[in-house]
Amino acid sequence: MDALHKACVVLAGVALVIITLIIPWGVFTRYVLNSASSWPEPLAILMMIWLSFLSALICYREHLHIGVGMLPNALTGTAKTLLGVAVELGMLVTNLFLLWYGIKLVQATWYQSIAEFPIVSVGASYLPVPLGGAITSLFIIERFLRGNFFPPPHELDVNETISSE
Repeated sequence: MDALHKACVVLAGVALVIITLIIPWGVFTRYVLNSASSWPEPLAILMMIWLSFLSALICYREHLHIGVGMLPNALTGTAKTLLGVAVELGMLVTNLFLLWYGIKLVQATWYQSIAEFPIVSVGASYLPVPLGGAITSLFIIERFLRGNFFPPPHELDVNETISSE
């Protein structure tokens, strides 16, 4: 799971770098050369789709997703474990939905091509949906096996201060 997580981090980073490099090129060709390139925007959109799904599953595994910790932190023992199981079962159902219907979406659009990139399938642009569902499902199963449902509460570093302002 660590290797899969690291691969997702690297791929998300590559997508972000590609977006960062091609957007200025599109602006340059449009406003300086007065002849806009047709490919930077659709490529940036494709990279953003990959970046979004990969970033979501990275944040999920690292407990960086949006979550309200007030209720879990107020519970202990069995009640906290049951809440964790309920939350993760909801996540698993959601991600199995993404996997199942994402596969159907990819299959339905696989033989259509993107106008700006005729060799790239529309289905390939939807591929992050089922892959995100599958990988997140694996991370959910990992969380079940470890019983690590909620992140530990944030502890203040000795260098941090609490401001009353």
